[in-house]
Amino acid sequence: MKPIIECVPNISEGRRPEIYNAIAAEVEKVEGVTLLDVDPGAATNRTVITFVGSPENVIDAAFLLIKKASELIDMSQHSGEHPRFGATDVCPLVPVSGISLKELIPYAHQLGKRIGEELNLSGFYYESAASKPERTNLATVRSGEYEGLNDKLENPEWKTDFGPQEFNPSFGCMALGVRDFLVAYNVNLNTSSVRRANSVAFDVRENGRVKREGHPVTGKIVRDENGDAVRSPGMLKAVKGIGWYIEEYGIAQVSMNLTNISITKVHEAFEACRKSANNRGMRVTGSELVGLIPKKAMIEAGKYYLKQQQRSTGVAESEIIKIAIKSMGLDELSPFDPNKKIIEYVMQSKESQPLLKMPIKAFAEETASESPAPGGGSISAYAGALGAALATMVANLSANKRGWDDKIEVFSNHAENGQTLMSDLLNLVDEDTNAFNKIMEAFRLAKNTDEEKAIRKEAIENATKNAIEVPFNIMKKALESMELIKEMAVNGNPNSVSDAGVAALCARTAVRGAFLNVKINAGDLNDTAWGDQKIKAGNGMQTKAELLENEIIQIVEGKL
Repeated sequence: MKPIIECVPNISEGRRPEIYNAIAAEVEKVEGVTLLDVDPGAATNRTVITFVGSPENVIDAAFLLIKKASELIDMSQHSGEHPRFGATDVCPLVPVSGISLKELIPYAHQLGKRIGEELNLSGFYYESAASKPERTNLATVRSGEYEGLNDKLENPEWKTDFGPQEFNPSFGCMALGVRDFLVAYNVNLNTSSVRRANSVAFDVRENGRVKREGHPVTGKIVRDENGDAVRSPGMLKAVKGIGWYIEEYGIAQVSMNLTNISITKVHEAFEACRKSANNRGMRVTGSELVGLIPKKAMIEAGKYYLKQQQRSTGVAESEIIKIAIKSMGLDELSPFDPNKKIIEYVMQSKESQPLLKMPIKAFAEETASESPAPGGGSISAYAGALGAALATMVANLSANKRGWDDKIEVFSNHAENGQTLMSDLLNLVDEDTNAFNKIMEAFRLAKNTDEEKAIRKEAIENATKNAIEVPFNIMKKALESMELIKEMAVNGNPNSVSDAGVAALCARTAVRGAFLNVKINAGDLNDTAWGDQKIKAGNGMQTKAELLENEIIQIVEGKL
């Protein structure tokens, strides 16, 4: 899984669109970064900008944004209701998928170093990136705000983590951090009572409720030896919550911030509210997601509810997402469009995958056209994807076979594996065509001077290696799928054994077809030793694929 991170800088300008839009526009200068949202607030005089992409691309975009903010915002002229101390006030990096919180910290430090050295701007690290335990809390780092910043920087205990120690009246100072993904999530109740909604919120949130003697509402507060109120913790960790009434919908909600969805998942918060509401004579009718959510959270929810239904979790991703939406009632108050609410889908909609988006008839016609791409590599990847799809189908039919209830989990796991392999191979359909196009782009580079010729030669060599790596990966994924296919031929639903046979033929075609592409491109390499290694490994994979194909077909024929 390619790592994806989110960046949510808050800039100290929310009243002049020409300023905050110009700052946000810097993000779109970096290829591979998707600008998700620009949310200005006039009262706070603050704009929250959200964008996502690979870690390297995101920190490049963040650098450009911070640079532009330092040029267009003058903190000495700023006023607003929100706490702040800098033109770019805070800049958190947030893991979305394929990267952990810990793995993201070096990227924050790399960005801070660059801001200090190249822009001569100052800042402190906070949350998971903090240089000292006492700097973890953002409120502590920002204490004194802009007006107290000059005095703060003169205090030896507040040495900046990056940039100069001197007060910069125009920029101020910034907080740069790494934090978990925060999900704003509201659960709908069949009541209009805020007090009853609060009772559910107090049951589930980590901070719970204040302990009282006797009556839970009017009783005397229990205090510890220091005079502080004693609290009874709630059901869920990393959850903040309160009850409120939404006039627009005429219902009360439990409004929650899930501050770490690795600790408390969205569906766990929903189920906790449902349990509390039921115990208090109410009913949860649905829920509402505010903002965007990582795909992983929706997949986890969908699989949880599929297991509750004793169904295979290896069904199509779209079905898993649909089950999550319906089970948590995410579409009760307004339509829930996964393409607009799930981060990876928003990114995907802006990425170029022209072949995957084609109907199969159009794909075949495009292949048959005069254009040299898509060619054999893309077709090999698609054949492999069809083989993995058939194996997945057999696994799901086996999981749902009457009388095989004790085998649901085993075949469900096989089906999940098949879905992953199918997805990987489908992505390689466009990857192969992109690899060919990159070779063509390299050949079109200028070659007038010796320097241009050298650049062009290196670009052609790198593009050719990429055009070998892609079909080589097709071979690996298709070969991996053959182990699953064999398992389905041996132990899967006997009524579908012929489908396992067809899957084997597709997978072997993918391996052999992709290898032809490896070999033809290897002939154009200057680095022949590298190419020879790929061909040697490819020969091994092809031989293994042919042996597996023969084994599987013999098994299939023996059962027909």
